[in-house]
Amino acid sequence: MSMPASTLVACAPRDAIDARNDTRFRWLLTATAIFVLVTLAGAALSMLWGGRSVLQQEGIQFFIRSDWNPVENRYGALVPIYGTLVSALIAMLIAVPVSFGIAFFLTEVAPRWLRTPVGTAIELLAGIPSIIYGMWGFFVLMPVMREHLIPWLDTHIGPLPIIGVLFRGPPIGAGMLIAGFVLAIMVIPFITSMMREVFLTVPTRLKESAYALGSTRWEVSWDIVLPYTRSAVIGGIFLGLGRALGETMAVAFVIGNSVNFTASLLEPSTTIAALIANDFGEATETYRSALLLLGFVLFIVTFFVLAIAKLLLRQLARKEGQR
Repeated sequence: MSMPASTLVACAPRDAIDARNDTRFRWLLTATAIFVLVTLAGAALSMLWGGRSVLQQEGIQFFIRSDWNPVENRYGALVPIYGTLVSALIAMLIAVPVSFGIAFFLTEVAPRWLRTPVGTAIELLAGIPSIIYGMWGFFVLMPVMREHLIPWLDTHIGPLPIIGVLFRGPPIGAGMLIAGFVLAIMVIPFITSMMREVFLTVPTRLKESAYALGSTRWEVSWDIVLPYTRSAVIGGIFLGLGRALGETMAVAFVIGNSVNFTASLLEPSTTIAALIANDFGEATETYRSALLLLGFVLFIVTFFVLAIAKLLLRQLARKEGQR
């Protein structure tokens, strides 16, 4: 049965309108993506342009030297780069296993009446301002570490070869170790929420089959849940790492804000974000240029971290496709 001619005529303008609207929508989405890329590139290039004078003065030595002396106009970014990477690494070493344990507890172990309240409480922790975490670390966690943990570490682990140098120092309280603790507490809600959501996507029949074959909860989590959600879990971990690398106020409260290089985790140090936040408001023109160049370094470090995460996820997806 053929359609009337009038119906065909009416459908033609409608098809043209739909095609035109679809083209406009596609261009709108493309413009949005381009805007984001241009904004990111503009932010990075503006910081690089603002720090060009110090980059011309110091050259490659800016990235590998530890001498940071604004009075004599000598700038080396090794100390804040080292503090940023080490404090973020400590945070992830603490946050990843704790987040995995909490997420698995909420999805597999906790009774149903407890899952929603605990899950909601963890998500609310992500909304607490970072300065609150910093104040808590300064007034609560730092005295505890100064009186109990640091003397114990200095006495029992400090004399050990190789790793002992990381745990020697006076009981000041401020340092990269406490900064890592505070960052871990801050990123745990983000990583836990991500893991919890992806763990819920694992088919129930798959887990029940493993339990029926005699698997323990640990075996189910390690051999079933993690392989099934590996890509999403790694993505969530690297997002948490990106948050830890760029945190400012919480770290500035507890790290000590010292630009002197030290390998010890118990002595004051600094990070890129904390140094910029503390000194940018009162910086002279040359010093401001050095801080802008330091901001560009933080941008590059964060970009490389996220790029590595993307490459890992792509590699995992390729391996899963080959299987």
